[in-house]
Amino acid sequence: MLATKRILLIIGGGIAAYKALDLIRRLRERGASVTPVLTRAGAEFVTPLSVSALAGEKVFGDLFDLTDEAEMGHIELSRSADLIVVAPATADLMAKMAGGQADDLASTLLLATDTPVLVAPAMNVRMWQHAATQRNIATLNADGIGFVGPNEGDMACGEFGPGRMAEPLEIVAAAEAALSGGPLVGKRVLVTSGPTHEPIDPVRYIANRSSGAQGTAIARALAALGAEVVFVTGPADVEPPEGVEVIRVQSARDMMEAVKAALPADAAVFAAAVADWRIKSASDSKLKKTKHGLPALEFEENPDILATVSLLQDGRPGLVVGFAAETDDVIVNATAKRDRKACDWIVANDVSPATGIMGGSENDVTLITDAGAEDWPRMSKAEVAAKLSARIAKALA
Repeated sequence: MLATKRILLIIGGGIAAYKALDLIRRLRERGASVTPVLTRAGAEFVTPLSVSALAGEKVFGDLFDLTDEAEMGHIELSRSADLIVVAPATADLMAKMAGGQADDLASTLLLATDTPVLVAPAMNVRMWQHAATQRNIATLNADGIGFVGPNEGDMACGEFGPGRMAEPLEIVAAAEAALSGGPLVGKRVLVTSGPTHEPIDPVRYIANRSSGAQGTAIARALAALGAEVVFVTGPADVEPPEGVEVIRVQSARDMMEAVKAALPADAAVFAAAVADWRIKSASDSKLKKTKHGLPALEFEENPDILATVSLLQDGRPGLVVGFAAETDDVIVNATAKRDRKACDWIVANDVSPATGIMGGSENDVTLITDAGAEDWPRMSKAEVAAKLSARIAKALA
């Protein structure tokens, strides 16, 4: 898909610039040529020598280099590419793009081009959430600039939240989608994510520790491959991705109704950690301590969303993927769940406290299909999402 494609890669200044080195390698593995542009700030984090060695091309950086201007010129450099990728795209670079500034080679190339542009933002969480950055994002979206990421997780500055640059494989997938329309163009995919909250009374509820990070990453990766994504999310810690239809719910029953309304779909990925039970009769008033002791809470089962969709006679998605979060006998329990729920695939993961996976930024999964159990190495949730999305695209082709 990227064979013979020409990528102009602009590397901004930030610690995430180190990922650009792996990105170059991944792009070239797929047959793309990479012409690197290193900003002055970017050169504080990665050297022109390392970038050039991996790209196999000269590194450009100076707007007023007489040799470069005589041989090619920045106008031709920006227009000879099939795609411009900005990774990392710093808050400063995005502000320049939104404002139409051109005071260095990178910003001049971006202003002078008629080539599609894909940006992979990377910055501190407060910078990402700042009103000025959000205004710039809205402007860039309106201008037709493509986005991949950012992801949520731990940052070099010690904070946690959205702002981490997308993983190289995610950016590769987004580049493929931008250049080819994406392998999932024309496909509708339903994704559930996050926990559900089951009310006890108006101020208390039953929930679990799911952050929604894995489901959000999957929705983002599927959208990057061109899918029309319907994202049904419980009250998660992470914000839903851009470019997808978001349906927010609270309880398992709410999620069941939203899923039914979202069908039909070509595929459905049930990554939500749905509560198995709810209080049979939630109180309309806050429960109080009394001399009579603890209140008696009677439970009843919630609807089984995965099994309900898997067993549909009419309107069943062509591919149904469930998740199994287990603490013991992971493969045995997940395989039994796949059989019991009648889904096509199960993504099994060990969420026992020692793994740090529940609510963390990494995952360690096994994909269980008709072919058996396929162990994946521990990787970031974004990388799991990219790999799973690629498999879904292949299955739906």
